[in-house]
Amino acid sequence: MAETETFETIRFTADVVVTTTDGYVLLIERGWDPHKGQWALPGGHVDPGETSLAAAVRELAEEAGVYAMPEDLVQVGVWDAPDRDPRGRYVTVAYHLEVLPGTPIKAGDDATRAQWWPLSDLPQVAFDHADILRSVI
Repeated sequence: MAETETFETIRFTADVVVTTTDGYVLLIERGWDPHKGQWALPGGHVDPGETSLAAAVRELAEEAGVYAMPEDLVQVGVWDAPDRDPRGRYVTVAYHLEVLPGTPIKAGDDATRAQWWPLSDLPQVAFDHADILRSVI
């Protein structure tokens, strides 16, 4: 009798830690579940045919109104804990972007607000985004 293989559905995402040179980080308020109303890093699903870097650039523009060139983002790691998202298995590649103070932001897409937070006084954040933040700050 042959062994039965089971495959897990894995979703691929990209997140971006945007910091200013004077000690702030960009967070967005989530517009829907999971974690509706909580603060999170800008990010989202990697579309078919897209790299995680391209998705990071696109999601940053869509959710926070920050337009960056792909070469300005630095990959900081991969987060793949099986329970990191209540919707199922999500693997994310996180990137860092450093910008100048006063960089304009504007919430869009699934973000209800975008805000600069002092690194010394961060709110509780959704998912495992605190772990991602700690890898950068």
